[in-house]
Amino acid sequence: MDLYDSAGTVPFVPNVLPQAFMELGYASEIVKLATEELYQQNEALIETRHLVEVERQRYQDLFEFAPDGYLVTDPQGLIREANYAAATLLNIQKQYLVGKPIINFVTLEERQRFRRFLTELSQYDQATELVVRFQKYKGDFFDAASTVGVDRDRQGKPIALRWLVRDITERKFTELASQNNNYDFSQNRPLHKYPKGEIIPLNPLAIWYVHQGLVKLTTLCEAGEEVLVGLAGAGMVFGSHLTSLQIYQATALSDVESVSIHVAEIEADPTLSQSLLGKISHRLKQSESFLVISGRQRIQDRLYNLLQLLKQEIGQPVAEGTRLSVRLTHKDLASACGTTRVTITRLMNKLQQQGTISFDSKKHLIMKDDI
Repeated sequence: MDLYDSAGTVPFVPNVLPQAFMELGYASEIVKLATEELYQQNEALIETRHLVEVERQRYQDLFEFAPDGYLVTDPQGLIREANYAAATLLNIQKQYLVGKPIINFVTLEERQRFRRFLTELSQYDQATELVVRFQKYKGDFFDAASTVGVDRDRQGKPIALRWLVRDITERKFTELASQNNNYDFSQNRPLHKYPKGEIIPLNPLAIWYVHQGLVKLTTLCEAGEEVLVGLAGAGMVFGSHLTSLQIYQATALSDVESVSIHVAEIEADPTLSQSLLGKISHRLKQSESFLVISGRQRIQDRLYNLLQLLKQEIGQPVAEGTRLSVRLTHKDLASACGTTRVTITRLMNKLQQQGTISFDSKKHLIMKDDI
């Protein structure tokens, strides 16, 4: 600039040229430094952009491949984004979820409550929990626990909702089963006691619940011989109401304590009927197992399957293997296998010689782990 100002007032002299080159050199250095600085800033911006893109992709992958269902909706519940888990949970492809109201997947009876929840969400600053029943696209219902967070703009106005959705159907079944297991069947009901060997009377309009002990359930075949059709231990139920057999007898294999529950009471009390459902199912499954045993052609197979069933139903772990909690006679085993006591005695002696079974001091059967 000094060179330009002096050029119009001072006569041209040869010394001006070197000064001009010097100032041009300074200017060139300044431009070079500015260019290098801009280049470095540009490189830093590119690196920052790359890191931001990597981070964004990482969070996108976490969103897409998370084990739980994730949804992003607008404040009215219109789906904007969905991950693979959410699509699988709702049984619909991901691209068909976007643009649909989330309430479309809520069961009809729950929709009014769900709309009210959406309306109230704007008042919450923290993530909110909601348990609601969803219905899969062209599929079954399932209970879901949803954690919902609200995204807001600078003015605090809701702009998006973030949904974490988990299927808790199995957990609810587990909780219900736990509640059923804790149900006190003896509450407000008299406790009946029967000594070992006594026949327990059966009422076609009532079900017995075994509080303690073991009950043998039998019928009679055409030849008049007793046939073992079931065993009811502590926590199990039995009764003529649960069978269509004309001849059905219950005998205490040990000292038994039980309570009688009238069928009318079960029908009138949903909690009681729900608590008994699993126990009745167990009773029926055990009966099927006895039927399968009697259908085996070889007697030794019947005995082997019977010992496996007894091990499962009334077995107690001991150092030598599994010990049956009550003593069963060879006649009891023979009646379950549909054979004679002599045959069972011969097979049991053979198993004992092989070391597969043994007996304790009270003559209780002990089975090795390989049975």
